[in-house]
Amino acid sequence: MRRIAAGGVLAFAAAAFLHVSTATEPATATLTIKGSVERELNLSIGDLKQLPAQRLEDVRLVRETSGASSSTEMARRYTGCLLRDVLDRARPVEKNRMDFRKSIVIVTASDGYRAVFSWAELYLSPIGDGALVVYERDDRPLPDSEGPLAVVSLKDTKPGPRHVKWVKSIELRVVSD
Repeated sequence: MRRIAAGGVLAFAAAAFLHVSTATEPATATLTIKGSVERELNLSIGDLKQLPAQRLEDVRLVRETSGASSSTEMARRYTGCLLRDVLDRARPVEKNRMDFRKSIVIVTASDGYRAVFSWAELYLSPIGDGALVVYERDDRPLPDSEGPLAVVSLKDTKPGPRHVKWVKSIELRVVSD
């Protein structure tokens, strides 16, 4: 019995070490743009700051987690660039007529989390005016919990699902029939 317990402790310690070493790795601040584009790009935060800066305020009602019925307003100011401006930098390619209208944009985080936008949302609707690749929140670099880069969709009616932290890639893909 004692050996099993000691082995369990070692396994737990090894798992904890792996988790800690992964969490403390330096953050990569490079964003890869790929897919149906003229050229694949790797953009740094400095590269993104060369695009037209967008500063948007997001005000949300936040309910207390204790079950209280009261809500408070919380405002966050995001600074970044439009997702469509980042895509345009890689020069999207329409190989066949109407391909853009059948295209999706997949934003992927370093942990594999993904959010999807349609090309039409980003280029033909108000959603595109609020879909940002952000590198600052409240006039400071993003906190460690969000990574050096994130994508937020501030025109969505429900926050969260298309808030991608630790963004590593953006891919433009034509959906085939």
